[in-house]
Amino acid sequence: MNISFEKTFDNLITAVLVLNTRFEVQYANQATLSFLKTGRKQLYGNIVDDFVLFSSLDKTRFRAALEHHENFSENEVELCLLDESILLFDIGVTYIINEEQDLLLIEAKHIDQQKRISKENQQAAQQHAAKELVRGLAHEIKNPLGGIRGAAQLLAMELSSPEQKEYTQMIIKQSDRLRELVDRLLGPNSLPQFTWQNIHIPIEAVFQLVKLDNHYNINIVRDYDPSIPVVYIDANMIQQAVLNIVKNAMQALHDAQSKLPKIKIKTRVARHQVILGKKVPLCAVIYIYDNGPGVPKALRDTLFYPMVSSKQSGSGLGLSIAQTLIEHHNGKIELESRKGRTEFAIFLPITKHGETA
Repeated sequence: MNISFEKTFDNLITAVLVLNTRFEVQYANQATLSFLKTGRKQLYGNIVDDFVLFSSLDKTRFRAALEHHENFSENEVELCLLDESILLFDIGVTYIINEEQDLLLIEAKHIDQQKRISKENQQAAQQHAAKELVRGLAHEIKNPLGGIRGAAQLLAMELSSPEQKEYTQMIIKQSDRLRELVDRLLGPNSLPQFTWQNIHIPIEAVFQLVKLDNHYNINIVRDYDPSIPVVYIDANMIQQAVLNIVKNAMQALHDAQSKLPKIKIKTRVARHQVILGKKVPLCAVIYIYDNGPGVPKALRDTLFYPMVSSKQSGSGLGLSIAQTLIEHHNGKIELESRKGRTEFAIFLPITKHGETA
């Protein structure tokens, strides 16, 4: 295929691939490689079926297209990949002749992505409104809180009865606890300190922390991609975001009394992502999986709102704070959950030295 066309196709979000009469892959653009999670060397010369578990597409239509020189399209085609993730596509197949060779040009538009972008934008607006409301309330609570604490201190100085002083100490202690909660609601009180870092440094710090605090005997495993380029991050913020998600997973596994509880932390590179309406060519992705009961369906759309939690003892701030920290990096967090598998994916743009996302 012409090199200039290859470069053009590689910039498309739509997956494009070319098959010969034996249905072997002759060409695939970057979007195809991204969703199949493979490389050109592994894909070229092989059939696509080797990279998917099943497809809802009627394969006899490919043979008919070659024999009768026809084009066809099919909507909402399901593909189940080797990692058991299911993607939804609108497929267009065009018969072409190149150097007297019969070929099929396939265009696959990932409609899950379009739905996800729309949903992300809507949720981002709702979450921003919710966070601003909570921040406003937090400020209203914080202002008189200092007065209550100060008055309790002054009152304690005037009291001689130890029993009465005990009550004022309780007021001071509870005021401090409430102030700490308000500070968490208001979010990070310092600006990010960005540096060029290996993404695995803050992740490994989380692994070491939870390994020491793993009272529930959860099997925590790592699967790192050492080829990921350095990223421009605040390492402490990334560490806190990952730690919040991992601790949330540990608590969910414990509460559900899951048999053989397991958490997996995996890193990979993802191409051609859309984050808040902007196309990002290259991202570092931190995946955090657990084999717990899954997130209740009723909570999935609001899980990152402040004060939302499925746990009775939870504050509902951990995931909200994690999302805020990732947003400081122009990144995003995605959630996929079903019974027996919950996956959080943190996407962080990879930029060149001297550039910011």
